[in-house]
Amino acid sequence: MLAYSKSGVVVGIQAFPVEIEVDVSSGLPGFNMVGLPEGAVRESRERVKAAIKNSGFPFPTRKITVNLAPADIKKEGTGLDLPIAAALLCIAGIIPQDRLRTFCLAGELSLDGTIKPARGVLPLSLASRNWAIEGLIIPRENASEAAVVPETNAFPAGHLSDIADFFNGTREIRPLRVNPAELMEKTGGDDVDFRDVIGQEHAKRALEVAAAGSHNVLMTGPPGSGKTMLARRLPSILPPLTFEEALETTAIYSVSGLLSPETPLVVRRPFCTPHHTISDAGLIGGGTIPRPGQVSLAHNGVLFLDELPEFRKNVLEGLRQPLEDGSVTISRAALTVSFPANFTLVAAQNPCSCGHAGDPVRPCSCTPAQIQRYRSRISGPLLDRMDIQMDVPAVPFNELSDARRGESSAVIAERVAAARKIQSERFRKSSIHCNAQMSAPDIEKYCQLDKESRTFLQQVAEKLALSARAFHRIIKISRTIADLEGTEDIAISHLAEAVQYRSLDREHI
Repeated sequence: MLAYSKSGVVVGIQAFPVEIEVDVSSGLPGFNMVGLPEGAVRESRERVKAAIKNSGFPFPTRKITVNLAPADIKKEGTGLDLPIAAALLCIAGIIPQDRLRTFCLAGELSLDGTIKPARGVLPLSLASRNWAIEGLIIPRENASEAAVVPETNAFPAGHLSDIADFFNGTREIRPLRVNPAELMEKTGGDDVDFRDVIGQEHAKRALEVAAAGSHNVLMTGPPGSGKTMLARRLPSILPPLTFEEALETTAIYSVSGLLSPETPLVVRRPFCTPHHTISDAGLIGGGTIPRPGQVSLAHNGVLFLDELPEFRKNVLEGLRQPLEDGSVTISRAALTVSFPANFTLVAAQNPCSCGHAGDPVRPCSCTPAQIQRYRSRISGPLLDRMDIQMDVPAVPFNELSDARRGESSAVIAERVAAARKIQSERFRKSSIHCNAQMSAPDIEKYCQLDKESRTFLQQVAEKLALSARAFHRIIKISRTIADLEGTEDIAISHLAEAVQYRSLDREHI
């Protein structure tokens, strides 16, 4: 006897439909599962068996074969427990087959039949819009997560017996409705503000430029100069997430199991701060079954790497692909997955091991060889990808004791939003969204320089021995500065300011 149910599996952050075929035949009692099930899926045999029995339903004492189709995609996770149990109940005559095949089911079963939350429900909800089904039957804790997709009917369930009663018409389960617009408004107030930063006007201006054009930033300065304080306030001046961006980011958190029922949608730009002891798989993503790393969790937000030279060299070199492509591709023998990783990188470092090189007050205890060895931990190609490189010196005591405060994040955010609006209009017919994403042809098209500006930039490039990448980054930054001023043409003053944000290049003079 055959029974069918529908579910889905997530590969990367994309969900694919899976049809569960269950056959019960004569022979020695057994429970076999085929179709490339991973460890957690194979273990579902015991969970499903106990859940059905403890829910008061009969369990077939014959030979059971479960096929997970298509058989060429690895099935991973615990979300297939519920559809397998539902198909077995269908064979027992408890659930009608015609009703079961019109729904997609996902959820983990506990031994008493309670339906527990599963990972990756939001990607499943997004993908199910194109499947011929009436809706999703999912754990109650995941319902709000799935319901943020307007076109999906998300039916919350708490126990296996609820599913049986629902399909037999003895229990009503209504689809949960969520207003995405209301969720997007619940951003909460920022608990950090640029008004808290005393002094460091040059650094605050540089971060404003970085926010306006989504440029990467490297800050160099002694301990206590405010590098971390500045970095933590960068999200407060970034434009709010759009609903599409929020869905993309939330899907990554859903696959990682980091969503809670209280926060079904990530509505604030992420700010990720991994420790320097992180592995390359933790930062970039990976594992036997590839999972998103910190660069993907920071998608559409900020990734802050404090004490940059303390990170392992192979970990930092792994940043080069996501910085250029905005995504991470992880290849294994059986599959290749891609995770989005479009983030703004903010890094901080000391000028030397003791942190006081170049400090006019506190003497440096490092030898020139030690300073060189410390700085060489970061490769030239990675430094080249840091659009803005700036010094953050210690703030003098007389400025710290000044009661005056600078501009608030709200005021700066207005200028950033205006610049982003200009860029959105400029790139409306292309696949990019901000100045930092411009390629060489885009620079040639949107960053026209007059003769005087070209001569100035050529002289700078020759004097600083700039690489082609650094040369283009200066033009991108100057384009952003012009956008902040609301001017169409790039002036020499914009180029001169952009050059000031290449402090490591200027050290070569």
